[in-house]
Amino acid sequence: MSAENALLTILVEKIRTDMLVLPTLPEMAIRVRRTADDPDSNLQMMTDVIAQDPALAARMIKVANSAFMGRSIKVNSLNQAITRIGLSQVKNIATAMAMEQLFVSQHEQIKERMSQVWRDSVNVTSIALACLKLYLAENKHCNLNLDVMTLAGLMHLIGALPILTEAERYQTVFGDPQFLENALNTLSGQIGSSIMRAWDFSDTYVQIVLNWNNSSYQLDQVCYIDFIRLGALVQSPLEGTARLQAFQPYIERNIVPDANFMDIAEIRLISQEVKALFS
Repeated sequence: MSAENALLTILVEKIRTDMLVLPTLPEMAIRVRRTADDPDSNLQMMTDVIAQDPALAARMIKVANSAFMGRSIKVNSLNQAITRIGLSQVKNIATAMAMEQLFVSQHEQIKERMSQVWRDSVNVTSIALACLKLYLAENKHCNLNLDVMTLAGLMHLIGALPILTEAERYQTVFGDPQFLENALNTLSGQIGSSIMRAWDFSDTYVQIVLNWNNSSYQLDQVCYIDFIRLGALVQSPLEGTARLQAFQPYIERNIVPDANFMDIAEIRLISQEVKALFS
């Protein structure tokens, strides 16, 4: 059996028997989520938790001062930042920031591939967030949230982690990048949804991770998956007529105004800021 077939067989069997080793949620993310979910918690308690991680605290202040939050007056302290962002939003944004810790490996080729997956996640999220913010400005009654979009975007490729971890044992697969790409496209959604369930995330995240890359999954109303797919399209190698045709459904549903939406100043600004926050 070739290494490629062996890896694929192992992955499928481990998924079937629920034996695939899934990544664990970073400890800081667990603490933040536990605090946010505690009915007796308050903003000061959340501030105390995040203050234990100076790097995270600094990034939360950056978030509070970004165009992403749409505020012009700067905050200078973590307490002010948490107050501005809000308890439930901090839960998702802090979790999203902790995700980067998972995309690491001691193996050089795996490390580079994981770094690429993280960069792809950040790029897609930056575009998805910028487009959603513009959409919300035009659709006041839409119930989609920027913090959920942030976390969903940064986790939509989470299923790649166990695949890449297993691939470390079969290094010859890196002689065929197309095979690994096919394995990621075929299996990462199913694996990612298992991770979401293992982490006790809501069904919203399970469905996003499972179905964003499934073209047969379509909802009547505009949803988070639309914006993730839009971000992925912008990052895709499609050009010319094919690119315009790919954007057309989003234009028809008024998700973006036209095919040149990435030229809109606000979208460019927010997407650049989000990249800086998570890169």
